[in-house]
Amino acid sequence: MSVRILAAGRSALLLEVDSDAEVASLHRELIDRQADGRLGEVAEIVPAARTVLLDGLARPELVAAQFEGWQPQPSAPPEGAVVTVPTRYDGEDLAEVAALWGVSAAEAVRIHSGGEYRVAFCGFAPGFAYLTGLPERYAVPRRDTPRTRVPAGSVALAGGYTGVYPSASPGGWQLLGRTELPVWDLGRDPAALLLPGTRVRFVEQT
Repeated sequence: MSVRILAAGRSALLLEVDSDAEVASLHRELIDRQADGRLGEVAEIVPAARTVLLDGLARPELVAAQFEGWQPQPSAPPEGAVVTVPTRYDGEDLAEVAALWGVSAAEAVRIHSGGEYRVAFCGFAPGFAYLTGLPERYAVPRRDTPRTRVPAGSVALAGGYTGVYPSASPGGWQLLGRTELPVWDLGRDPAALLLPGTRVRFVEQT
């Protein structure tokens, strides 16, 4: 299905597709077009679960015309360095996640740490990245009762996403483990370590 184009005020467009894989394809296409000047003036390109927002467009109608009938194409894996996240797999929900997967806790760790992930989009809290890459059969529900406080650095699952809590906050994701890697640091530029398109690997730390 082609991209759906929605006006968002006078200087923004919301481009909507059907899956996070199509968002990845659309996001890379937009970045390429921004780089070679085809988008004209644009302030921000912001991916989400099923949409990409183009904000601060000088001529939104011209950009909209570029994407009429555009079909998302399979997106090649992003190039560049991989961010490694050293992780202690001692989370409170590890045993429950393993049970949902029908495997031992050790096998659950092997499954989660055995793949490569990609930041699909950011949200919920500053520096919180939604990572795709876990096979669909390993999607897990959120907790029935969210915790009032999840520690910073918690590595967690919800649905098909993996996330790392950048700061202590309430949360209902399933906790697999924790990392000391700062994913949000106001003294760093950019403050967020895990930006859309970044490749990520989780490495078991004992």
